[in-house]
Amino acid sequence: MSPSFSKSQIAEEPQQEMHGADSPLETPSLVFSADDFAALEERILRAIELVKRERQARITAEDRASQAEARASEHDSVVDQLTQEVRSLRTERDHVRQRVERLLAQLDALEL
Repeated sequence: MSPSFSKSQIAEEPQQEMHGADSPLETPSLVFSADDFAALEERILRAIELVKRERQARITAEDRASQAEARASEHDSVVDQLTQEVRSLRTERDHVRQRVERLLAQLDALEL
């Protein structure tokens, strides 16, 4: 982003009269007031504060993300344990169902 200056902020020094072919031309120079420098300083200070806040926010977000990952990994082990327990209970339920069905079949056979 290039700075923009109003016409009142830019003043060109008058060029020297040419006294011959080897006389150099003056280059334009910029003139700034104290208010311009104060405004620029204020903008720079605001930019620095903004960068500091953004860095702190990023650090905070990274910390929160690490903590969330740690909690998620803890929950993964609990989920794995609970999944294994559910499989075990389903298997046990199927065995009990089969035993009850056999007992019911034996009771039906006795009633005949």
